[in-house]
Amino acid sequence: MTACAIEGGSAGAAATADPEAEPELEEPGEPAGADGSGPLPEATAAGQADEEDGGAGEAEEAEASSTGADARPDADAPPLPGGFTLTADGAYAARLTAAPGPPGERAWYPERWTLDGPEPYAVPLPLDQPEEPDSEVAPLADGRVLIRRRVADRQMFSLLYPTGPGTGELLLGAVGCAEMTLLPPSPDGRCVYALAPGEDHASLWLVAGGAFGPEEVARIPGRCSGGVWLDRAGRMLALDRQERGGGPVKAVAVDLGRRGEVTPLLQIAPGSDDRLLLADPDSGLLLLRSDAPGHDRLGWGVLGSCLPVRFPECLRLADVAVTPFAVQPGQMLMPESCAVALRIDGAPGSWVGVWRPAGRQLHQFAAPLGWVPGAGYWSRDGVLRLPYANGATPCGVALLDAPEDVEPSSVTGRTGGGEGGGEPSAADAAPVVCKPVPLGQAPLHGAARPD
Repeated sequence: MTACAIEGGSAGAAATADPEAEPELEEPGEPAGADGSGPLPEATAAGQADEEDGGAGEAEEAEASSTGADARPDADAPPLPGGFTLTADGAYAARLTAAPGPPGERAWYPERWTLDGPEPYAVPLPLDQPEEPDSEVAPLADGRVLIRRRVADRQMFSLLYPTGPGTGELLLGAVGCAEMTLLPPSPDGRCVYALAPGEDHASLWLVAGGAFGPEEVARIPGRCSGGVWLDRAGRMLALDRQERGGGPVKAVAVDLGRRGEVTPLLQIAPGSDDRLLLADPDSGLLLLRSDAPGHDRLGWGVLGSCLPVRFPECLRLADVAVTPFAVQPGQMLMPESCAVALRIDGAPGSWVGVWRPAGRQLHQFAAPLGWVPGAGYWSRDGVLRLPYANGATPCGVALLDAPEDVEPSSVTGRTGGGEGGGEPSAADAAPVVCKPVPLGQAPLHGAARPD
């Protein structure tokens, strides 16, 4: 497998898989589901030792088994939103929600959450008529909320904001295309981009933050998806692209300061699908998914580095899907020390994992009741904030301190490696899902708006 990194420019990544890395022992345990009872059922679980293994392994994402507790939302909770989007600094969030009612008769409306104050609170932003459930919303740093509506074969864009007891609306314009997807808000807090597919190219549109309404800023050959920001200025955007005519999916960097100039970002193996999931501009940590090891695996690398991509064994769990959703910022030049939050989906529902590349352990926590799976953000000092809403708390944030990692020997109860002084093989014990334990044993507390 060959390496391909961008040097001397603003984009680049470690892009080789190391097939010879020696695996380490995993701690066996009994799978168990997260408890859905109680107002805030968060909990920790014992960490697992990790393998820095680039070799073939089992598929990370498998069909969830039918065992485990049934994690149902509270009967009095509001309907689950279709999405929950945060600003890059975590100050605001927006979602499309609905008042309780029979299916098919719910009145959908945007809602803005303010998360940077002493107590979180939500502001509804309804207009004269309800929104369609396929509309998308994105918050801006000034507290306004962008909404994308599909009207026939056009996409309409407006900015919503609270005006006393009502909702103000600023029309931005329309784009004549049948399909369009909002990208994560730009790190600058002012701009929002959207991606529109075409027959042989994808169009990138600036739909909020421009001078004259929506404007096309780049055309990228091929089929594109994803969308990850690589810098704090909102200039470098990573997309997952498939060339015209098919072939593997490769992450590329799009330079918006050079009219959408495209350069390779991930090239782990010639025929592998290499997708970028998350990036931290401060440390350069990249979280990716690739089938270069033989199956789809989560891996990590460093932007601009020539070191190989690593595929940790502790992130390869049986019968669940593991997806990173937040990286701890502020760890300048220390990518291995960044705490990473992961969404874990299985038969019991969704819960939270916390992992560091240097720690080589996956800590598992039950999610707060009403958590929007995959929503959350880190503070610079290592506190994970998980937004949630349920019947008792219409707008809350659960705070989770990043746990300390322990040596693998302390987790497994062993004092040494395998035979001959080497690391134990992953074949000695298969990766498993750890059982969350009660809230009182977890470093977690909640911050919610009082009724």
